[in-house]
Amino acid sequence: MSSLLSLIIGTVVGLSQTRIKRLFAYSTISHLGFILLGLSINSIESIQAFIFYLMQYSISNINAFIIIISIGYSLYYYINDNPEFNELKDKNNSPIQLINQMKGYFYINPYLGLSLAITIFSFAGIPPLAGFFAKQMVLSAALDSGYLFITLVAILTSVIGGVYYLGIIKQVFLDKSEYRINPALKNKNLEGYIILQRSLQPSITIVRFIFKNIALSSSLTITISILTLIILLFIFIPKQ
Repeated sequence: MSSLLSLIIGTVVGLSQTRIKRLFAYSTISHLGFILLGLSINSIESIQAFIFYLMQYSISNINAFIIIISIGYSLYYYINDNPEFNELKDKNNSPIQLINQMKGYFYINPYLGLSLAITIFSFAGIPPLAGFFAKQMVLSAALDSGYLFITLVAILTSVIGGVYYLGIIKQVFLDKSEYRINPALKNKNLEGYIILQRSLQPSITIVRFIFKNIALSSSLTITISILTLIILLFIFIPKQ
């Protein structure tokens, strides 16, 4: 019963959300329905499906939030005249709060946009991503144990949940971006010094750096790359 209610409530209420983190919260409730379904069947196959679903969803969820944080960092270089965005509370610490804040983001940073798309498609259970195999394992275990009704409900809610997932993809890839480069930072020159110590008397060279965009730290880029590749290339992992 908990699995059934989680599937229905998480999917239906998630359709009306406009805030990205709240949408992920209701998405988690929906995915919890799959996790509880695998746990409640209590067979060897279902326990394996439960553990795998928990692992892959944790990886996807962590990756999704890291990407959202990274998108927020990268947009500090841009400004937006939308009054709805400017009136958001705590926008300096949490720059991405609404789904439509990511409109056209693919044209700002294609790599982060593609990583977000892969992660969201995994949430939706699109093959051949890790999320598809997790849902397949749970539904297969449920059918083998005779849970026909809740399996049909899980499939239906998964399809309906794909609507708000595709809504995010649409905004990121298809909608026109409302951001423009901050005039105060555009073509701003930063001076620095390079000290060369090839001889006993070091030489000092004055160099000029052109500020073009926000660069993400290595820790963020490496983490996102590894997690995204795990989600994307899971199909090539040999069976243990």
